[in-house]
Amino acid sequence: MKNLLIVYYSYTGGTAQMVEAAAEAAQQEDGTEVRVVHAEDCRPDDMLSADGYIFATPENLAAIAGVMKAFFDRCYYPLLGRIEGRPYAAMICAGSDGENAKVQLERIATGWRLRKVIDSLIICTHAQTQEQILAPKTIGESDRQRCAETGATLSAGLAMGVF
Repeated sequence: MKNLLIVYYSYTGGTAQMVEAAAEAAQQEDGTEVRVVHAEDCRPDDMLSADGYIFATPENLAAIAGVMKAFFDRCYYPLLGRIEGRPYAAMICAGSDGENAKVQLERIATGWRLRKVIDSLIICTHAQTQEQILAPKTIGESDRQRCAETGATLSAGLAMGVF
């Protein structure tokens, strides 16, 4: 049995909906156990017990959310040299373009020597005003499907030994 760990943070619900879609699809794959852990609660042992990862975060001020950054800060050195080569995917819920958050997350994963096996997914909500940014988000069905494909692909790849 392979283990897929989804680590996420969500403030206005958009990233949580993305994770829900990815996790539901990933759980459909026989041979893969899926765990979803909030970034605040994820510890190095959680990462060590997984065979692959999905990291999901909102874009905040053109970067990954602070809570997600705190997770990476807390786990980075204890895991350095211990999870090399494991597959990962990333999902970003952006208000603008999400590119800087994507670059930041991918650089951290590169430092761990993780292997990106799926292009990082950016779902843009186009929230630009203070009211839009702080409002609860709704991720549309076509974007939820894209998240589901990320979860299903990583889960199937783990189960088949492709990743």
